[in-house]
Amino acid sequence: MAEANETAPKTAKWTGMVPVDDTALAVTDTGGPGIPVLYLNGHMASQVHWRRTIAELGPGWRHITYDMRARGKSKRSADYSFETNVRDVDAVLAARGVDRALVVGWSYGAFVAAHWASRNPGRTVGAVFVEGAQPYDWYDEAMAQRIRKLWRWLSVAMLPLRLARLTPTMTGAQMAESNIEVGRLARESVLGPVLDEIIVPARYVNASGSSFGSKGDEQELIRASLSKVTARNPHIKIHAKVASTHGSILRKDFRAIAGAIREVAAPGPA
Repeated sequence: MAEANETAPKTAKWTGMVPVDDTALAVTDTGGPGIPVLYLNGHMASQVHWRRTIAELGPGWRHITYDMRARGKSKRSADYSFETNVRDVDAVLAARGVDRALVVGWSYGAFVAAHWASRNPGRTVGAVFVEGAQPYDWYDEAMAQRIRKLWRWLSVAMLPLRLARLTPTMTGAQMAESNIEVGRLARESVLGPVLDEIIVPARYVNASGSSFGSKGDEQELIRASLSKVTARNPHIKIHAKVASTHGSILRKDFRAIAGAIREVAAPGPA
């Protein structure tokens, strides 16, 4: 991959590395004159997971995907904090010469999208949150220990995949602390005000099944928290609740996600 070329037309199709701080992010931009859509990945995912949604929407849109730090083809970093991931959105958009974008996030990426949209209303066309950014107080110290224990086991089980860069190249401890940080950010007292400040069209696409590591009806209780969000903020609505699980939603229900993107972008391309 090439590094960002300042002389290349920013609307041209481009794949390369965008240097940011102590790392470099692998970015793909389909180019073209359509509405820019920036896709934000799940915690362990890479940009390839969006391929079905992108194909469903087609070439009338400008699709920009990238791998977060230490995911996919992106390089490692000394900083994997949530705030760094929010700032990386600005870095990617600036590198591609994009002033306003529609942000779409899945799971961890939905939290990033919500914070970015809340802070940048003038730069946000709209937002779609897929199975994430749901304010609920699921985090406590017992949950933190459960997460750390899970990732200690996963870090060993996933070692061959990590060496092949099929999973994040972060350590198990780093992945655990990143998950725990999101647990704190998901608290209603923290995430609720962020969502209340969104003044652009925003839609949720929720699954019905479980998520990795959840127990019993935990995931459904988290999703139910959105009734308070939509009651307070008329800009935010539930676009769809689909039959898939948290982990399979991009693969099985990409049409619903594409529909939500079209809705928030209206009167964008059909």
